[in-house]
Amino acid sequence: MIGVVPRTQAQAKRTHQIGSQPRLGVSFEVNGRPCGLQLDSRTTLLDALREHLHLTGTKKGCDHGQCGACTVIVNGVRINSCLTLAIMHEGDRITTIEGLGQPEHLHPMQAAFVKHDGYQCGYCTPGQICSAVAMLDEIGAGTPSYVSVDLTASPELTNTELRERMSGNICRCGAYSNIADAIAEVAGSKT
Repeated sequence: MIGVVPRTQAQAKRTHQIGSQPRLGVSFEVNGRPCGLQLDSRTTLLDALREHLHLTGTKKGCDHGQCGACTVIVNGVRINSCLTLAIMHEGDRITTIEGLGQPEHLHPMQAAFVKHDGYQCGYCTPGQICSAVAMLDEIGAGTPSYVSVDLTASPELTNTELRERMSGNICRCGAYSNIADAIAEVAGSKT
């Protein structure tokens, strides 16, 4: 065979060592349940949720942190789960769309999305809902945003404020006005 170099046992062993990454243990709480996993150190939180825990509600969109489809809530803060390694979340509380509510008992934000048709294809919807829930908590905690005029005042959910805070979640179908209506209903305001 032309161009094929026979591999020595040392070369084969080195390739195996390079190709097999050590597995590390990580424990966290997902949707109120303790979870312990043995993972490759390079496993993202998104892949741990989807591939190891089979929580497929969280979607892999761009895998670059640009679309927000993978948004989950970690210790009360929304994050893009594709941009963080699972092992970085030892001991954390993680909430996915499955942890917010189930079809028989929807979270108020899920129910509002259904009522206001805040989805079309539905692919971005889990990330949109997780982001919206955490965003309302941010406002409740008084966390200012980029468009907050007075950084010392409690933010109000204006149309501009809502759109800025949700700008990390893209809806390719363009259901933004319905998403805004759903969030405003849950917040108890009109934007």
